[in-house]
Amino acid sequence: MNGIHDMGGMHGFGRVEREKNEPVFHAAWEGRVFGLTRAYRHLFNIDESRHAIERMAPIDYLGSSYYERWLDGNVRLLVEKGVITREELERRMAQLASGTDPAPPHSDPKLLERMLRVTKERPHYRQPGPPPRFATGHRVLTRNDAPVGHTRLPRYARGKHGVIDRVHGSYIFPDTNAHGQGEQPHALYSVRFDAAELWGGSAEPCAPVHIDLWERYLEPAAPARSTS
Repeated sequence: MNGIHDMGGMHGFGRVEREKNEPVFHAAWEGRVFGLTRAYRHLFNIDESRHAIERMAPIDYLGSSYYERWLDGNVRLLVEKGVITREELERRMAQLASGTDPAPPHSDPKLLERMLRVTKERPHYRQPGPPPRFATGHRVLTRNDAPVGHTRLPRYARGKHGVIDRVHGSYIFPDTNAHGQGEQPHALYSVRFDAAELWGGSAEPCAPVHIDLWERYLEPAAPARSTS
């Protein structure tokens, strides 16, 4: 979808400032959000999570930190899937705001063990699929459309010519996995683009850009015309 999250090539956001000795979490609640997100894996997958964040209101997205976006996406999915209701959420928030907590902290060794286990497990995104259509060196053209759902093809790379640089293998397709349409694994490639192809005359000269793209985003490019 074309949302505020797709910032590639946009101006006005300044440089990315790297924090020296940056901690894993800046506050305890960020660690809790991370743990809860991993614990919810049986309820929704990573592509659903990404699409939930993409649906944040632009002003909220720009004003939120990394884990605030995660929390917003988790809440949206839990409500949409009927795990909690909006009324339950608002009631709980009112309780916390008033300083009353009907669910005080407690220790459950078995629950702690399970949470630690799921946070360390790595999902298997690589899955068997059909053989790749393209090979290293093939020229390709990216799809040029504006899907309303989740996609990993950024706006700045649509309708552009590139060259297959590497065949990664078969991986779960985010565009269908985010919408309950199945994993539909197929070939994933590293595609090399000339910066000028993406940004035009203002691009840095001789600067390639590599983007990982699924086969369904690609079509064979017409052979280059000879100038002789």
